[in-house]
Amino acid sequence: MNITELYQCFLQCDGVSIDTRNIRPNSLFFALKGDNFDANEFAKEALEKGAAFVVMDNKKFVTDESKMLLVPNALGMLQQLAKYHRQQLGLPIIALTGSNGKTTTKELILATLSKKYNTKATEGNLNNHIGVPLTLLSFTEDTDIGIVEMGANHIEEIAFLCEITNPDFGYITNFGKAHLEGFGGFEGVIKAKSELYNYLEDNHKMAFVNLDDPRQDAKTLTFARYTFSIEDKDANVKFDAYSAQPDATVSYKNIDITSHLTGIYNSTNIAAAITIGIFFDVDIDDIKKAITNYSPTNNRSQWIDRNTTKILLDAYNANPSSMEVAIANFNQLSSPLSSPLSKIMILGDMFELGNESIKEHKKLVESIGETTAKNILFIGKEFYKHKNDANNKFLFFENFEEAKDYIEQHKSNFENSLLLIKGSRGMALERLVEVI
Repeated sequence: MNITELYQCFLQCDGVSIDTRNIRPNSLFFALKGDNFDANEFAKEALEKGAAFVVMDNKKFVTDESKMLLVPNALGMLQQLAKYHRQQLGLPIIALTGSNGKTTTKELILATLSKKYNTKATEGNLNNHIGVPLTLLSFTEDTDIGIVEMGANHIEEIAFLCEITNPDFGYITNFGKAHLEGFGGFEGVIKAKSELYNYLEDNHKMAFVNLDDPRQDAKTLTFARYTFSIEDKDANVKFDAYSAQPDATVSYKNIDITSHLTGIYNSTNIAAAITIGIFFDVDIDDIKKAITNYSPTNNRSQWIDRNTTKILLDAYNANPSSMEVAIANFNQLSSPLSSPLSKIMILGDMFELGNESIKEHKKLVESIGETTAKNILFIGKEFYKHKNDANNKFLFFENFEEAKDYIEQHKSNFENSLLLIKGSRGMALERLVEVI
């Protein structure tokens, strides 16, 4: 079966599915393989649950040739179909990547552009070699603008995703110390993320650029760009100020745009969304409404009240760069004068740092130094290696259960507190909210 034949089958369907546990009726099901499963085995089940067709690459499971479409590689065909569909639609697409803040920035851009356009974006964090094709296949003829988030943990991944997506615009939030294991170090991160810039330049497309980030400025000097800054008066969009106490606020032409996001670091994410909204001629009043009405979810910089404890939950992900800014932001937060709160930090291991893990965890423990927090709880095997480097404010727990037991036994210590919870996704520290 060739791509044009498959595309005709796709057009008869109401979407794409890859999991029989939540299959969509009249969908095109792709039987993908994983390390521990082969969805070809569930091809018949997919049809029974309502799939119109199944794309599969294992002939021995084909029982209905009219609905079971045999291809050499199901994943490869999913990616080819997404690229072909994108070419047929021809809509403008914004690609987004970076080490920190890309999902929040994507959501802010989506909220902003949706004020004027029928805009669709990557759902959740479906930003890899499977998620990007699924995102592209969710766009329809009614979609005015598409936003595609791209994640990566090794060199050439962003380049590959760009070849599928063919973006017209791109934005890189920053270069940070994330996924160091796959990239081979910080220079590898820069090289990998810059593959988006390489694609834009080679194909005469445009980048949105934060001129206050010298690395982003330097990487985009040779091709089309639309810029923003609070420092450079020659930027296309010049902001007056950024602030956060505690909510991130951006001032533009004497208009204060205040979000429900915490931390000065989120001001850049907001500024990027405002800039892109301005570029696409969204009215500034609508942009302000979009930003002020956006509420973070999925454990990203969420404020949660638990009795007398106010929790800043940022447990979606963590790396040395995001830890640094989160801790700095937490240190500068002030408790309400009417009810002063003690500060406590709960920090979980940072994953995917490879050979840099010991050094980066040690560096973080040592760098906290002077802090406004009364206590800091470190959770995980990597932090636990540095328990002897600690001062008397620090408590170390080798795993989640040990920390949970301690908190349950000392609940009174967490009352009347301002609490930061941050760690890598694999630590799942949001589970502590209910304990507290």
